[in-house]
Amino acid sequence: MLLIKNGHVKTMAGPDLEKGCVLINDEGKIEKVAEKIAAPKGAEVIDAEGRLVTPGCVEAHCHIGLDNTAMRWEGMDYNEIVEPVTPQLRAIDSINPLDEAFPLAIQGGVTTAVTGPGSANVVGGTFTAIKLVGKRVDKMIVKDPVAMKVAFGENPKGCYGQKGKSPMTRMAVVALLRELLFKTQRYMKDKADGKNPPFDMKLEAMIPVLEGKIPLKAHAHRADDILSSIRVAKEFGVKLTLDHCTEGHLIADELAEENYPAFVGPTFGAKSKIELLNKCFDTPRVLNEKGLTISIITDAPVIPLQYLPMCAGLAVNAGLKEEEAWKAITINSANSTGIGDRVGSLEAGKDGDVVVWTADPMHELGAQAYVTVLDGKVVYKQ
Repeated sequence: MLLIKNGHVKTMAGPDLEKGCVLINDEGKIEKVAEKIAAPKGAEVIDAEGRLVTPGCVEAHCHIGLDNTAMRWEGMDYNEIVEPVTPQLRAIDSINPLDEAFPLAIQGGVTTAVTGPGSANVVGGTFTAIKLVGKRVDKMIVKDPVAMKVAFGENPKGCYGQKGKSPMTRMAVVALLRELLFKTQRYMKDKADGKNPPFDMKLEAMIPVLEGKIPLKAHAHRADDILSSIRVAKEFGVKLTLDHCTEGHLIADELAEENYPAFVGPTFGAKSKIELLNKCFDTPRVLNEKGLTISIITDAPVIPLQYLPMCAGLAVNAGLKEEEAWKAITINSANSTGIGDRVGSLEAGKDGDVVVWTADPMHELGAQAYVTVLDGKVVYKQ
């Protein structure tokens, strides 16, 4: 067993414990969170010495393991730019857990990431949720699949339209997605009616979307693209998350009417394309004030994953309430990606993923993990 004591514990499931303890059992699950816990016989004890103690941070949208560090085409395994509709692709088949981005993320207090295909294709394939320690991705999975990646706007237009192929316009982007959804509906009906249609791997991959088991994960920066993703989701009655949501603050009233989860970012860094002209750290605050559930994302490696807490701190600097910023990189990210039963808060029964911080990352730029615990095991210690 492992006991972390004498810390300022942010449970993300209730009030902070000014001087609290977290007990993790031998199965790697949280046994108890309380102000005082006596150390069980034989337990490993970590004295937090008044430091901030939080759940491990959860990244809701990135490409860690698929876009490898310090590689060119050799490690670019996140975009299959040969046809615009590839729902049959699975992130788990591209992840390299030995990439150095993984230990750096752990050092930065990030223990779980939802990772998957890029945004070159209108439909890119499925995302997966993984823990960030391990040598074999099959043993790191929290949930698979988590979502089906779809992309609107400049990226699919640029990857194909510039080559004289479809999609060349936003009309075509939406039409290709709509066509795939229509075909999947018909495929499902034929199967239900006993017509035994020929096996189609693309359509099979889309069935969980139409059954409501996983959402569309919509890459959308510009306001009209965000609203197009909502239009399609409502037309087919499927779940949806709004990923990037860069111009969300410009249409906050409209988004509040729909109330889809918003994954905001990557906000730190240059405005590298036209879709990002209105990028700003005000977006999380504005959407939160309108009542939306927000998560803050890095889109790693666009922003290296270890800087997820820093991005939340910059949102606080722009006016987002501190508690909401913590939610945006812990419990909100977990709940909005369907893994809140495992991670995102310090509660009995959840995974023993805990970070003891050198300082509060919402206030100090250089803050990082003093100790990182994953599934009850110390995986990093200064």
